[in-house]
Amino acid sequence: PVERGQTLFEVAPLRGYRVIVQVDERDIGFVAVDQKGELALPSIPGTVFPLTVTRITPISTAKEGRNYFRVEAELQKTSERLRPGMEGVGKIKAGKARLIWIWTHDVFEWLTLKLWKWWPW
Repeated sequence: PVERGQTLFEVAPLRGYRVIVQVDERDIGFVAVDQKGELALPSIPGTVFPLTVTRITPISTAKEGRNYFRVEAELQKTSERLRPGMEGVGKIKAGKARLIWIWTHDVFEWLTLKLWKWWPW
């Protein structure tokens, strides 16, 4: 039995997927349109799909105590095994940095914010 207004089917194209990447608010400044990246899906092990950032939206969502921005990307290569709704890990190549900066920039930014908060103006 189906009630009125209940969804029976969702139709989606099997090519031309839109990928949504959730980027932490602290890292959104490093992301730009046309940057390349990769998508790995646990349901298709051993396969990495190249992607290109197409849009950075001003929409943020709170999840697990953090804010994430919605970044849209387009897959450059697809597979017949891809299905709408799959979830995985996306990595966007945002440039190179020294290893010490990668390890410490979060702490440095936190300290800067705390200092700014308590600095007498």
